[in-house]
Amino acid sequence: MLTPFLKYASVGVLNTAIHWTTFSIFYAGVGMPQSWSNVSAFALAVTFSFFANARLTFQTDSSPKRFALYFGSLGLIAYSIGGLTDYLALPAVVALVTFSAISLVTGYACSRFLVFR
Repeated sequence: MLTPFLKYASVGVLNTAIHWTTFSIFYAGVGMPQSWSNVSAFALAVTFSFFANARLTFQTDSSPKRFALYFGSLGLIAYSIGGLTDYLALPAVVALVTFSAISLVTGYACSRFLVFR
């Protein structure tokens, strides 16, 4: 039996694939800045992640309030990291890797203790 954190991390693998693919399309394909590419990719990936984690990881109901809390807290982090990498003129991969690493820990803590408690 997987612990909640391992379930969360498993959903996170798919979430990361969705995020990175979408980011690449927006940034390299469409030409959006890293900040907007990151937050847009996040919006798609977090929607998947929210519903998958509600059902599979935390076995709880999803609600608009929970979704808004989850989206808002992690969306701010996504946009901030994208904005910082834009400001510092860092490669796009820095935004992706940094957000993926930070959101694993902060996302789980936010989910476990705030959103799905």
